[in-house]
Amino acid sequence: VQLVESGGGLVQPGGSLTLSCATSGFAFSIYAMNWVRQAPGKEREGVAAIDIYGSTTYADSVKGRFTISQDNAKNTLYLQMNNLKPEDTAMYYCAAEHILDPGRFAVQGLDADEYNYWGQGTQVTVS
Repeated sequence: VQLVESGGGLVQPGGSLTLSCATSGFAFSIYAMNWVRQAPGKEREGVAAIDIYGSTTYADSVKGRFTISQDNAKNTLYLQMNNLKPEDTAMYYCAAEHILDPGRFAVQGLDADEYNYWGQGTQVTVS
């Protein structure tokens, strides 16, 4: 299983970035995916997740600004981030888990502890 994030960088407040997560080694279309971030000294925070049916869920801190999407033909996950704020500065990881139950996803979809497959992360700095 491989997950490789890209697209991070330095951006000014109010700017935009699109993160990508290229995956291989597992059946991407039947895995829930989660974008998780971690800032220095802070706990991991799931910010956007998508289930196998295309349902999405977002942390309140990013609702209306971030959009998660996926391309099953390319086995790739995306995170479009608009109106970035300094508090969005963090390492961003994509994570995968074989969650089939919509009910479980509704409750635990953003919970980083529910995901067992992780990429190496990409740094986003808003300054």
